[in-house]
Amino acid sequence: MYFLAAEGGESTHNPIIPLWQEIVVGSVAFAVLCFVLMKFVFPRMEQTFQARVDAIEGGIKRAEAAQAEANQLLEQYRAQLAEARTDAAKIRDDARADAEGIRQDILAKAREESDRVIQAGKDALAAERATIVRELRAEVGTIAVDLASKIVGESLADEARRKGTVDRFLSGLESTGAR
Repeated sequence: MYFLAAEGGESTHNPIIPLWQEIVVGSVAFAVLCFVLMKFVFPRMEQTFQARVDAIEGGIKRAEAAQAEANQLLEQYRAQLAEARTDAAKIRDDARADAEGIRQDILAKAREESDRVIQAGKDALAAERATIVRELRAEVGTIAVDLASKIVGESLADEARRKGTVDRFLSGLESTGAR
């Protein structure tokens, strides 16, 4: 209806084509807005963007520095680990050498003790043998004198004769047994 009324003869303004006053006011407002944006807002935004770029680049540099430091610490750790392994191997080898030395000492002491016990046994055996030989000589002498007395028919009671006779008899037996 409004459109039909406008066609009826009154000259009304076309809503598609703006008025020149609106164009002027809009252009001035746009120019003021552009001036304010270029003078105050854009430089602040540029500073903010630059600060952000610096922060990002600084963060990257800090990350690279941290990565380099981490790599350096890793290499130090690996070197310390290798040194510790070398030290552990040395300690293990030293312990083995010490154990072998202790083993050799114990074996030497055991051999010495064994030799001492064997020598003591031999000495005791020799003493026992000497005692037995002495007792046997006395018994063999007495038996020999009694037997000789029975064979000869006379008494061999004289101690000096009997001892000499028995000793000669036993010496003869020993020399015969030694051949």
